[in-house]
Amino acid sequence: MISFGHDEIVKYPFLAEAGQYLKDQGFTLEQFATDPDLQIIVDRAYERIESASQGNIYNYKVDDSSNKDSSLPLEVFSFLIAIILLKLAGMNTLVSRFSLAEARRAERFLEKDLVGKSNKTNEEFATKIFLDLFSIKIKKNGDYFTIPIADYLKHAVHFHELEWKLINRHVENGMVFLTPHESVRLTRKQLGNYIGTRIRSAQTPESFQVFEEKVAKLVKMGKKLTVTTTISTEFPPCIKRAIEVLNNGENLSHSGRFMLGTFLLGRGQTIEQIAPLFKNAPDYKERTTLYQLKQLSGETGSNTKYACPSCDKIKSNDLCFAIPECDNIINPMQFGKKRL
Repeated sequence: MISFGHDEIVKYPFLAEAGQYLKDQGFTLEQFATDPDLQIIVDRAYERIESASQGNIYNYKVDDSSNKDSSLPLEVFSFLIAIILLKLAGMNTLVSRFSLAEARRAERFLEKDLVGKSNKTNEEFATKIFLDLFSIKIKKNGDYFTIPIADYLKHAVHFHELEWKLINRHVENGMVFLTPHESVRLTRKQLGNYIGTRIRSAQTPESFQVFEEKVAKLVKMGKKLTVTTTISTEFPPCIKRAIEVLNNGENLSHSGRFMLGTFLLGRGQTIEQIAPLFKNAPDYKERTTLYQLKQLSGETGSNTKYACPSCDKIKSNDLCFAIPECDNIINPMQFGKKRL
């Protein structure tokens, strides 16, 4: 198991056993609900969730802390109380966004620790995280890191961009070469899932009056972010699946978003009709979504309207869920029309 030092607990609070850490520090949940001096931690926990809901990464820099002993409780407890608030709110969209934001936050520290230029112990700790959490044996090789092909394929399956295809990677003696950034990026989905699983499996605690106001705000926030979409029976299974992924608050790959956007635009839907579909995505940002849809529609950029990719392209991106009704069509746009 991973052993924690002062910095590691602050950078990777999801690795520590929350209940045990609270006990070790002599705190109970009731104290956070009744002690006015601890209200700042409850406020920080709410801000941490709110920041994640907006697609931002909670920004705390360990290196900038002038007094780490005093900063540790604030930073770690804010994470732990955030979990309490999320459990009481029961909004899956908020849990997904919070998990992704915390995973992206951890990536920054993990990449820096992996390089280990200033501290060899940090590098060892980072490689141990890869092994203990993701069962990846990662080794340093010059300026790069190597992992076994089997481990790479297991985790790279979540990526659909060409650069992640094994044929486009540098491979020697059964080992795949990655930059520190690529090594960390490879596990983002699993890290987000790990954090999300820990939150969802945590026991829902007793609610206290001091939490009720913030929980009510979180429920309201979560409802604004949640959009329920009716799936047309005329849509092909690949499009239905993409919409279901978004409805569940899960992350849809770049290729999946491209497919969904171009398909719906091709079916005559407007950008204003399509944009809400992406609201449930953990990394949703309205401005970015509108910009990308305008690019696809030809309103901006090269003024070229992009077409929905072919079924072969969709298959190569692992987005195909063909059923007999597909009837050997060559493009999703043909679904329901070919036999007619």
